[in-house]
Amino acid sequence: MDEELRGFMKSFAQLAKLADQFQEHPKGQLLAPVLAEHLGVEPSEVPLVVENFGSHRLADANIVMDQLTGVDPHSRVIGLAGRERHHFDLGDLVGVQSGFGVLGEPSYTTLAVGPGKQQRFLSFGIHLFTTGQTPMAVLLRQANPEYGKSEASLEVLCADESLADSFLAAFREKLNTTSIYRGQVISFKPSEYSESNAGISFHQRDEIGGDQLILPAGLRERIEEQVLGIGTHREVLIAHGSHLKRGVLLYGPPGTGKTHTVRYLASAAKEHTVILLNGNTLSLVSQAASMARALQPSIVVLEDCDLIAEDRSFSHGPQPLLFEVLDSMDGLDPDADVSFVLTTNRVESLERALVQRPGRIDLAVHIPRPDFEGRKALLRLYGSELNLSKETLDTVAQLTEGTTASFTRELIRRAILAAAVAGVAVTDRYVRVVAAELMDDSATLTRSFLGGTGDPDPLEDQQDGESYGTFGWAPQTGSRSFGFIAEDASSSAGIPPSPDDD
Repeated sequence: MDEELRGFMKSFAQLAKLADQFQEHPKGQLLAPVLAEHLGVEPSEVPLVVENFGSHRLADANIVMDQLTGVDPHSRVIGLAGRERHHFDLGDLVGVQSGFGVLGEPSYTTLAVGPGKQQRFLSFGIHLFTTGQTPMAVLLRQANPEYGKSEASLEVLCADESLADSFLAAFREKLNTTSIYRGQVISFKPSEYSESNAGISFHQRDEIGGDQLILPAGLRERIEEQVLGIGTHREVLIAHGSHLKRGVLLYGPPGTGKTHTVRYLASAAKEHTVILLNGNTLSLVSQAASMARALQPSIVVLEDCDLIAEDRSFSHGPQPLLFEVLDSMDGLDPDADVSFVLTTNRVESLERALVQRPGRIDLAVHIPRPDFEGRKALLRLYGSELNLSKETLDTVAQLTEGTTASFTRELIRRAILAAAVAGVAVTDRYVRVVAAELMDDSATLTRSFLGGTGDPDPLEDQQDGESYGTFGWAPQTGSRSFGFIAEDASSSAGIPPSPDDD
């Protein structure tokens, strides 16, 4: 190296040193010395242990952390200032060369803990506490997908590595038994950053009595027995080696009451956690099954499941989401008190493997369009405030043959609206007039949109060789080509068929 270059390098080093002396240092107390005082060792010399968990478990993690740290009356929570805290883990923030870890106030976020209920929880803060005689520092951090952190986490610093492992083991165990979601009706809410990082929405549990679910005689009881009744015989079934998990498929034309049946089951299952999946949240079936396992007794509802479980012969290859559904149903432990309830308007398009294999679908139930007596019952239900005469009930029920429950509800709504526009009380005449208008040939398209199409349901007119089996419609060999039968749940659930089912 010549003298000129050597002189340049010397001058450059002096300039760099001078710049470092005059740079603006962080204002405030640094985190590293505070942790050193608490831990009794330099935090940069202690291995960092990280435990990740789902973003939707942040509230549960807070509750568990409060339980674990509450044994130390001197425990406290500190925070950090600056946006840098989101980019670096705790090891980076206390590194020898780090000036980013500057103390500040803990960060909090407000989370839903039930329908219409909210509570404040720690979203970024460091718990300082002592377990036994050993001090620990645990950073609780919420998920921040925009900063590359797709899951929430605990970051643990403790000089005793075995104690840190024991603490995290206790955290996992309590997290498996502690949840604000237990016994609630919930649905997943996809994140804008990742489908696997979902939030949770709470739903009010409807109060729906058996008289508000209009189905053919015995159908409601059969569904309820399979979804809710099996769990009541848990000990007997397990003692005899029978599994508790079960799958129920509700199928039929749009508007016949499949979703309403689900709402009834959620209402009747007061102690169950009900997880609803539909539309773009169907892809989260694996996460839903995992939650259902932890929060049992549970019901996982997949509405319009044909969207993810179409027969592979109609596509160019296997459906990944179908495999997730099958894996989720098969992967549950035999003693898991979990029901899968699937609904579809297009039973013929379902993948055969989904409905043929025992342990996946134990009961397939056809929800048909209501018959004459069913339509009268629906008119009485939705027109309960109108006091409709028997003559009107008979006339309108006869006129609206082939329509669905949703059509009847809309018919009553339109009659009430027509009377309101006219400025008079609702009478039977308005119900009859609106029914006639909706059933007129000129309203064919509107009627179709309302679930009142006159097209026959191919499953309603049973042909020779078809019959209702023990647990639902069961085409026999040589009948229709849907390619599946409703499994006899008595063979897998340990419940013998009733004589009335023959």
